[in-house]
Amino acid sequence: MLDHLEIRTRRLADCVGFYRQVLEPAGYSLLVDGPKKGFGSGGRLDFWIVEGDPSVDVHYAFVTDDRAAVDRAYAMAGGHGGVQERAPAVLPHIHPYYYAGFAHDPDGRLVEFVSHTEA
Repeated sequence: MLDHLEIRTRRLADCVGFYRQVLEPAGYSLLVDGPKKGFGSGGRLDFWIVEGDPSVDVHYAFVTDDRAAVDRAYAMAGGHGGVQERAPAVLPHIHPYYYAGFAHDPDGRLVEFVSHTEA
């Protein structure tokens, strides 16, 4: 099981703004606002952003409680230098209830918002 993830960026303000916006529907909030920015949900602090050379060629997904939260996250993904890539849809080749939307963060990393619940 993954305990936490840390990404690096040269666009700290843009990345923090982007993730604050798109992670809110998944229940995440900015919990540590020092030189390292820490996001968490449900008592966990598991997503970090720090200054540095950007991490590239990565893809990660944030799970949401329902499809409406995926839609909200995707709708906000165009702000703060983010780019919407693929609108939310069911991806039955993964499983019948896999509902996901995809975007790129300000450094170009592929970020996915996913729900595993039935409509």
